[in-house]
Amino acid sequence: MSENLLVNCFLPCRKGSERVPRKNIKPFAGFENGLIEIKLRQLIRSERVGRIYLSTNDDEILDYAATLDTDRIVPRKRCEELSSSQTSTDELVAHALDLIGEGDIMWTHVTSPFVTSVSYDAIVARYQAALAEGYDSLMTTSVIHGFIWDEHGPLNYDRSVEKWPRTQTLPTLHEINSAAFIAPAHVYRTQDDRIGLKPYKYGMEKIEGMDIDWPHDFQIAESMVLQGIAAV
Repeated sequence: MSENLLVNCFLPCRKGSERVPRKNIKPFAGFENGLIEIKLRQLIRSERVGRIYLSTNDDEILDYAATLDTDRIVPRKRCEELSSSQTSTDELVAHALDLIGEGDIMWTHVTSPFVTSVSYDAIVARYQAALAEGYDSLMTTSVIHGFIWDEHGPLNYDRSVEKWPRTQTLPTLHEINSAAFIAPAHVYRTQDDRIGLKPYKYGMEKIEGMDIDWPHDFQIAESMVLQGIAAV
């Protein structure tokens, strides 16, 4: 595939997960190096991903990445000032731009193990089509068809009209699942953001877009792989 059709990837991978210790590299479903092993192999297999900029302060992750026989991984030791639990996404946006600089940037996470190489190829292809349709970026979402309330009542239906409408008739809602964000570098530069003013919402099924954040997420995802319910 032509170089100008490839996106470069920003893969932030901070050491010191507070909820799941060593979450990014602890053994997972038979993978000795866990989620980072799965994610790097998925990205390497993707036909639409160019360079993979691995930004981490974890020497164990850097050591593992060095064992892979590829020149597509660009490892970067992240400074501790950008590696704490208090580091903001806004600060990482600037960091990603500093690393990659030009072209299209796909921001993804190791905590989305079911976003495979096939998934990434489909996401990038849809992003490129969306640009031609007038969108300026893409973000993945988990599509919600359900009864959504806040403390004041329902948000996506009117109980004075119908107390329990059929879920098929409810408006589609999107929960950002952080599996992938894609935008041109100029969006990062001008908007200070990883999405633009008109992002395309790429809806995913719940399993594919699953984000591992809590210990039970890790256990559920591992069980799904071991039982053949989900593939990585």
